[in-house]
Amino acid sequence: MKPASRPHNLLIFMSDEHNPKVLGCAGHPVIQTPNLDALAARGTHFASCYTTSPVCIPARAGFACGKYVHQIGYWDNADAYDGKAPSWHHLLRESGHRVASVGKLHFHLVDEDHGFSEEIIPMHIYQGKGDLLGLIRDDMPQRGNSKKMIAMAGPGESTYTFYDKDICSRAQVWLREEAPKRSDKPWVLFVSFVAPHFPLTAPPEHYYKYWGRDLPMPKLYAREQRPRHPYLVDYGNNFNYDDYFESPEDVKKALSGYFGLVSYLDENIGKVLGALKDSGMLDDTVVMYTSDHGDNLGARGLWGKSTMYEEIAGVPMLLAGPGIPAGKRIDTPVSHVDAFPTILEVAGEKMPSGFPGVSLVGIAEGAEPVRNVMSEYHGMGSSTGAFAVRVGKWKYVYYAKYGPQLFNLETDPDETIDLATDPAHAKVLEQCRGALYAICDPQEVDRRARKHQAEMLAANGGREAVIKRGDFGFTPAPGTVADFK
Repeated sequence: MKPASRPHNLLIFMSDEHNPKVLGCAGHPVIQTPNLDALAARGTHFASCYTTSPVCIPARAGFACGKYVHQIGYWDNADAYDGKAPSWHHLLRESGHRVASVGKLHFHLVDEDHGFSEEIIPMHIYQGKGDLLGLIRDDMPQRGNSKKMIAMAGPGESTYTFYDKDICSRAQVWLREEAPKRSDKPWVLFVSFVAPHFPLTAPPEHYYKYWGRDLPMPKLYAREQRPRHPYLVDYGNNFNYDDYFESPEDVKKALSGYFGLVSYLDENIGKVLGALKDSGMLDDTVVMYTSDHGDNLGARGLWGKSTMYEEIAGVPMLLAGPGIPAGKRIDTPVSHVDAFPTILEVAGEKMPSGFPGVSLVGIAEGAEPVRNVMSEYHGMGSSTGAFAVRVGKWKYVYYAKYGPQLFNLETDPDETIDLATDPAHAKVLEQCRGALYAICDPQEVDRRARKHQAEMLAANGGREAVIKRGDFGFTPAPGTVADFK
């Protein structure tokens, strides 16, 4: 890949747990996201983008390093990026760029070198240990804080909404005070919000945009409609969020909270983009928006992340600015591994060899790479490794110890009909399996992940000690403490 003809600044937004279907530009019938919709209108919307892993820490490590989880480790929410694998932040800083971050990183420790020139109010994993319960992959204990999903849903403020407000403020200050300082190379600012990650407590002005509306129930929510694949049963038993939902009104409250947080996120992104415009640098800055992963959002009776459906393994991906086609929607499957070469190309640097990604700039211009993209999961709530691969219109999900799933996303975009056991699709199933094995050996990867997790579990006192430590539900914002149950 050649460097861009003229380098540009980069403003990269990452949110946390944003279901890619909950965007106005994605056709959602209810959500209000005017700033993100405007960004899509002046740029390119990659409508089939996938996270490297549908949970925070591995996803963020994959985004930083431009590689799949099985290539770099960082398997789960107790195994955070420590700066040892090269990131795009390292490469750009070493090439003379100023590379700053504001907000959530979810890396290992504050005093490590993660490659940024500066980390402003970073959120890293709790106590350098993170979610130790996720290291238990067999006979998994129920999560003590699952009740927080509905208990905290509603109008108001939380430590997370206050944290996002601070992130928004500091990003605006950086763009006005630091970005204009003279430099012979473009700057990169990574702004990482926590919304719409639960708690589902949304500022009232956003919550009430949705509470008073006739919100449809999530798809396949009725108990008799829910798929019973054993992987989903494992996850639902471990993260038993829905056990605490007592009525359709509870579902509506949770949806209003989530939608309200998406609109709050949109408001904050709009403020930061306003500061970029006021600084006079909008025309020389490429803007990227994505999320670390999505959210089940009640579909199939599931909440949170950790599954391979489009709403969770899929992520929003918007790219706008100089050299990026405007008003374009791309359905070609892409991945977070593609962010690494995209960022380097825009900044004017050469891409090193040995990485699986390709530039989104080229795809926006019409390139169609001959490859398949995948997502993998080895974390909390799963007793087996899960691997999803896109092969054209097909979505194939392989489980190390369970039977696969197969969906035709062209005729069944909501993934309601699992074709894996249909004899008529046996050949497609085998082709998709071959495509996955061309990327990695999922059985070998599963064994390697579990071995590392068993070692980490032993290093933290073993199963009983980790269970006694408890579940904190979500990583506390900087300056706050975890609430263990």
